[in-house]
Amino acid sequence: MLSPLREHLRDTFWFAPIVSMAAVFVLWLVSSALDEAIIRFLQDKQDYGAVTELIGIVEDAKTIVTTISSAMMTFIGVVFSISLVAVQMASGQFSPRVVRIFIRSRITKATFSVFLATFLLSLLVLTSYDSEADPRYVTTVPLVQSVLTLLMVGLSLLLFVAYVNATLRLMRVGHVVDHITWEAFGVLAKQPLYEGELGDLGEATEHVLHRGRAGVVRDVNVALLVRLARRHGVVLRLLPRMGDFVVPGTPLLAVHGGRVPRRIGAAVSVGVERTFHQDLAFGLRQLADIGLRALSPAVNDPTTAVQALDRITQFLAAVVNRPLGAVHHRDGKDALRLVQDVPGWTDLVDLGFTEIRGCAPGNPQVSRRMLAGLDDLLSMAPADRREPLLRHRTLLTQLIERTTPEAADRAFALEGDRQGIG
Repeated sequence: MLSPLREHLRDTFWFAPIVSMAAVFVLWLVSSALDEAIIRFLQDKQDYGAVTELIGIVEDAKTIVTTISSAMMTFIGVVFSISLVAVQMASGQFSPRVVRIFIRSRITKATFSVFLATFLLSLLVLTSYDSEADPRYVTTVPLVQSVLTLLMVGLSLLLFVAYVNATLRLMRVGHVVDHITWEAFGVLAKQPLYEGELGDLGEATEHVLHRGRAGVVRDVNVALLVRLARRHGVVLRLLPRMGDFVVPGTPLLAVHGGRVPRRIGAAVSVGVERTFHQDLAFGLRQLADIGLRALSPAVNDPTTAVQALDRITQFLAAVVNRPLGAVHHRDGKDALRLVQDVPGWTDLVDLGFTEIRGCAPGNPQVSRRMLAGLDDLLSMAPADRREPLLRHRTLLTQLIERTTPEAADRAFALEGDRQGIG
């Protein structure tokens, strides 16, 4: 139940800062109580000299806390304004979908959260200073609070260094494609294996329609659907795939063997953009987008396209022998309750190569790398999975022969090379 919620919160930028500010408020209450307890203890012992020393220490620290409170918000604004410019440049160079890497980055959220928490803590500490200077009557001396503020500043500086490093890495294509690839592998690792052809479920007794706003299918609460299907004694089939765009009235679920309440459609989450949570094809979609953007006349960067092809080949090599097809979800008694369609082998191959292949003419580096990747996959693929690879190889060869007039250039462009051109 928590998995879809966790993924949705990871796609937001407000949750972590709000939690951190709430946590630092509680921390301030605890430290304030400690400061009051320390003063009461010293006053009960009539150790007014120690109280006077503490007052002097915190008065010196007050200057630092005041500086922190006045400078931190300006610092936050400047840092994140520069960062947004860097993200905009990265999205223009690679793909707009790389912005989600910045939004989902743990170091980005941690840095922003700690910055805001430090700013809030410094304001709260300033309210704790007592105007009473007589050690016999002073009620609190914010010693623990001041030390805590200084520790938060130190943590902010460390996170700032890590944040700058992470943001600069976002502008490097190697890091971006590597990040996308490993997120795709994370989805693959959680994907149940295909169990073979499904028997006849019979005619659907009803269809659950989408009644929310239009958008793409982001993820499905599988556990909830399985539980509801078991309760009503039915088998559900998810009709759209992850990433499909649906409008109000689109059938979401086919119900076999009974009836279910309409609210069951709420288990299918629809949003404005795709996520990696359960979308097996989304990684290839992003890698293909990066390759296409790199080969556009405005960018003209075939080396970036080759790096995208490297990762496309890597992902396809990981699934070349993996059973692919509709996923069957079962309840605790091993009874089938939910059938979910996922991309097959041909779908993934077409997604990875079709669009980039169309941009290969005039870019021998790309055609050479694609041929090498197809040849590597052909050497791994079982007989029943060679057809889409051979089809793409044939189409690429025909395209190069048709668009490259010089025989020597054709021969060069049709020679496989894992580096493209060395």
